[in-house]
Order: sequence, then C-alpha cells, then structure tokens
Amino acid sequence: MENHVRVRFAPSPTGGLHLGGVRTVLFNYLFAKKHKGTFVLRVEDTDQTRFVEGAEQYIFDCLNWAGLNPDESPLNPGAYAPYRQSERKPMYRQYAEQLIAQCNAYYAFDTPEELEQMREQYKTPENPSPQYDHRTRGQMRNSLNLSPAEVQELIDAGTPYVIRIKMPENETVQFTDLIRGSISNETQLVDDKVLLKSDGMPTYHLAVVVDDYLMKITHAFRGEEWLPSAPIHILLWKYLGWENEMPHWAHLPLILKPDGNGKLSKRDGERLGFPVFAMEWKDPKTGDIVEGFKEKGFLPEAFINILAMLGWNAGTEQEIFSLEELCDLFSLERVHKGGAKFDYEKAKWYNQQHIQRADNARLAQLSKPYFEAKGVTVADDQKLEQAVAMVKERCHLLSDFAEQASFLFAAPVTHDLDAVKPKWTAEKSAFFTKWMDGLAQLDEPAAMEAAFGALAAEEGLKKGELMMPLRIMLVGGKFGPGVFDIIHFIGLEETKTRVQHVLAALA
Repeated sequence: MENHVRVRFAPSPTGGLHLGGVRTVLFNYLFAKKHKGTFVLRVEDTDQTRFVEGAEQYIFDCLNWAGLNPDESPLNPGAYAPYRQSERKPMYRQYAEQLIAQCNAYYAFDTPEELEQMREQYKTPENPSPQYDHRTRGQMRNSLNLSPAEVQELIDAGTPYVIRIKMPENETVQFTDLIRGSISNETQLVDDKVLLKSDGMPTYHLAVVVDDYLMKITHAFRGEEWLPSAPIHILLWKYLGWENEMPHWAHLPLILKPDGNGKLSKRDGERLGFPVFAMEWKDPKTGDIVEGFKEKGFLPEAFINILAMLGWNAGTEQEIFSLEELCDLFSLERVHKGGAKFDYEKAKWYNQQHIQRADNARLAQLSKPYFEAKGVTVADDQKLEQAVAMVKERCHLLSDFAEQASFLFAAPVTHDLDAVKPKWTAEKSAFFTKWMDGLAQLDEPAAMEAAFGALAAEEGLKKGELMMPLRIMLVGGKFGPGVFDIIHFIGLEETKTRVQHVLAALA
C-alpha cells in the first residue's frame, strides 16, 4: 500500500445521480483533500444493457456544479488511463482465466432456461429463491462437472459461457471496516457470482477489484448496501495475490426515507415532493424529467453542507460549513454507523443559511431565471441586486426570490381583496386619495412612514389598520419587506398607479 492516498468514485452511467451517490463523492473528496491525496472518477459502464446516452456527461455536470471535480477521470486522464471500464475490457479476461487456472473460478455454460429450471427445482418454502452456489453448482452445466475436453469443445463451438467465482464452503471472511470495525461473513451464504459475462465484459465484482489494484486505490468508500459483496471482493484480492495491496474499506450509512423506514428512493421524492437527484435528469428513453436540487433552487455549497451532515458531524454544535471547512474537519471517525434520515425542511434551512451568507450580486444572477419563468423581465442587474437584499432573509430557495420580489418589477395581477373588504370604509378610501395627493417627492422610507402616520392621526384613523391594505395594494398579498421600502424601490408614480387600481376595485 502506497502512502499517497488515492480514493475513487465509480458510478454507472445509467441515469440520474442520487444524492446518496453525491454524498459518496463528497466523503471521498473530503478524505482525499484532508490527506493531500488524489480523487479519481472511474466510469463503470460494463453493463451495456443499462447504459444511457448522456448519463456520463450528466455525472460530470453534477460534480462540477457541486464543486467536487475529480483529479483524474475520463475528462482529465492521469497515469492510469483509460478511466472507462468499457475501454479496459481486454485486461479483465486474463485475471478471470488466472482464477480458473487456480480452481478459484469456473466456466458456466448454463442457458437462461436451465437457470430457471434450477430455481424451480430447488425452490422450497425455506429457500424460495435458490441461487447458483455450493448446493446447486454440482447439478449445472459447468467446468466443475464437465471434462476438460468437453469444456474445450463447447468453447471451440462458440457456446456462450460466463466465468463464476467458486465460493469456498464453511470459511469465514473477516475484514476491518474503517467505520464499522471488524466484520465477518460466512462464505456458504454467498452465491457464485458471475465475474466475466458472455460478452467478455466483467461484472462489477471482478472489475472493481482489478481496477482498484491497477489504479493503486488506497481507500474504498461505498454505501453499506455493498456489504454483502465484501467477501467476494476480499477473496478476489486474496486469490489474485494482491491481499497486501487491498485498500482500506469504509461502508457508508444509508440515506433513509424521512420516516426512517428504508433507503431513500426517487419514488419517495416524487411522492413527497422533493428532489433526490443533484440536477435535473431527463431520461432519453422515456422523456421523463426529474427535478434536481439545483433546479429546485439550492446553492451548491448548501447542497454539500446538507450531504455532509447526513451521516457525519464535526463533534461540535456547528452545523453550517463551507467546503474548505469540511476539508479541514472531515474524519472517518465521526461518520455514523446508522442510517441518516433525510429531512427536506432541514435541507431548506441549510439552504436559507447559505443564502444569508451569499453575495447579493451572485444571488441576483442565480435567481434571474426564476423571475423569467414567472414572466417577469429584469433588465437592471443593480436593481435586481437591491431587490435580493430586501427579501433574502425570507428566502429558503433561489426560486423564493421570484415569489418574494416579482412585485418589485411588475405590478401584481391579483390582490387579496378579501383581506381588505371586511374593514374597508369610505374614510379609508378618502385617506389614501389624500395621501397620494401629498406624495410629491420620494423621501427616505423612515420619513415617508412618519408622514403616513401623521396623516392617519390627523384623519382620526389608526395607522395599523391602514398598513395592511397599503401592502396589498402594492404587493397583492400579505407578504414582502417593509411597505415604505417597497415604495422607495418602485417609485411614486408606480405607487400611485397601484393604489388607484385597488381603490377603484374597492369602490
């Protein structure tokens, strides 16, 4: 094992990038940066039946948005290229054949029909889903049961075959996980996984071991759902003679549904109305579009902060971190063993905290598309920046800026008159007419508010009963920043136009 830390993220280009995948990237990235190591992205595209056009570029786009760009990848090759498994195909067979020569693997010529027949034949109430393992392999058409001549004859005839690992019986495979400590697995409980498919492509089990060895990976972080595969991989490291080169393992806790019952899935997001992908994903096969955290209005630094706190903490009360702070503070010792429940309201709180810390000019540019989506054109960037400053404390998402500030650039189309009518009087209507007549120049908000209050007292009206109607006249509803800040922003003429419009509706 070399001293220089090398970690990897190895996604399959089959669809959208789940936030659990990005968290795996994040923990790899933080560990690498903390130890001045190298973060590698390797594309595991060996399953060509599930390959989706555009998915690989989507992965890079997501990581670029999140600020988690790899040091080595297909887009930025290093000394261990190529970084796509499909381009490494020729190198895997020799290792599979080595395993066969050592009697640690075997050829299997079984057809899909024969495999199904086996499952039906060995199905029992206690074992409803029989596997290809030590109990069934002796009844199947494989090189363990055929003579070498028969095997060669089948190969020469072009008979399709796979290469399976031969799992030993009654052995215990033990390893130390950097998060979970000592873990033991009984080999008789694991089936003989396929290592090399009939098309010559490796499965994940063979490819991940070969590639981690050849790319000198020192630490392998992945989700805990891969724990059942650990004994296969550890045996492969041993059988291939690389046991002393094996990376340190760390199986990360699952990200759970909000109620804690099971792993968070895309369907949960659709059902509960929140994103589970980093960025919008459009499935080229179905045309379905799934909204991502970016499109929902999350800042990338907030998204990173959210993921870091799903299964890790700094050991202090601090919850808001920059990426640089996370790089300094991250340690595997503080990664939790148990799953972390995803709380969307808490996620929005993180985003709101980062919005408060963000530069207004940046927020203005990031929020502009949401104004445009509402049909509100903002030509003056400086004015938009001012508007952002006025409403940012009320915004949890970038999309909230358009909801909270569109009225500053376009008069509201509808007004909540039901909130005004019950207590509306002719005296109030006369007050607003007189108030508008006195609006000759635009003063500072405090001065305008003082004059408004003085006129209300002069007319025998309570200022508090006039403020809510004025807000609805200007905004359309009972929300927004200070009323006189709004007037100062939109100007006297626009203020008069909006007030007159509502007075006419109330007449």
